[in-house]
Amino acid sequence: MKAIRCKSYGPPSNLALEEIEAKKAGPKEVVVTVKACGLNFPDTLIIQGLYQFKPDLPFTPGSDIAGIVKEVGEGVKHLQVGQEVFGFVPYGGLAEEAVVPSNACFPKPPQMDFETAASFLMAYGTSFHALKDRGQLKKGETLLVLGASGGVGLAAVELGKRMGAHVIAAASTDEKLALCKSYGADQTLNYNEVDVKATLKEMTSGKGVDVVYDPVGGPYSEAALRATARYGRFLVVGFAAGDIPKIPLNLPLLKEAEIVGVFWGSFAMKEPQANMANSMQLMHWHAEGKLKPHIHKTFELKDTPLALEQMMQRKVMGKLVVTV
Repeated sequence: MKAIRCKSYGPPSNLALEEIEAKKAGPKEVVVTVKACGLNFPDTLIIQGLYQFKPDLPFTPGSDIAGIVKEVGEGVKHLQVGQEVFGFVPYGGLAEEAVVPSNACFPKPPQMDFETAASFLMAYGTSFHALKDRGQLKKGETLLVLGASGGVGLAAVELGKRMGAHVIAAASTDEKLALCKSYGADQTLNYNEVDVKATLKEMTSGKGVDVVYDPVGGPYSEAALRATARYGRFLVVGFAAGDIPKIPLNLPLLKEAEIVGVFWGSFAMKEPQANMANSMQLMHWHAEGKLKPHIHKTFELKDTPLALEQMMQRKVMGKLVVTV
């Protein structure tokens, strides 16, 4: 079977499309014939050796997959051969076949096509876990989303509105902010053009924001933390800017604020029942037409390096999907 292979850490141009051995299902695993794989910013990090974990070389990147069950391993009860599914893996999704843990693989809702299904779990799962479980976002609170036009950011905007928050979307261009408005943002902030802390204070009549959703890191994290309200929650989701900020710890002390880590992949593996409940809620909202992933563009498997380059160059709004 064909797969995208990372043989040495580096830029997307290092990746190659190669033939590798077909996959076999172990206990509590399924082999999925991949129809689509959604790209996420961690894919650009893992191929550079910059992610939280480093797979042994060579490996196949890609996490968010949708396809058809080809083989079912021992102990798997809820899935069967021929069933349309979607799921996630730490890596291995950018291939014609992927081995998926059975507790991370779900029947695909009939209203979802494969491209939408491959855009759904990681973005919405991360954002819902962040806002609901880690941020304890309440109806009527103010939510600030940094990097709001990206895959997880746009999901956070959409979910924040669904959960009853007043949502402020922050991004780097007016085009990106226009997309955020169409996904429900109440106010927008171009952080390339304004003083972030002062503008947020003005937007909230001096109170500050209750929850900050930060998948970006870099220079705006501290400004956003300084603009939180008393008892604010600052959600550390990722570092798409490439820089892990160093935060003065007197800031949460003075505001009695919380800096809260969000690692959805760990949550999904270690608390599968809680993740299943979240996933069922998300799929219910999607079935009702209340959630809709924004797919920026689709690529063929052989063009994966080009897709990842566009993501690294901040040219993407919403999700990129590789079709197999």
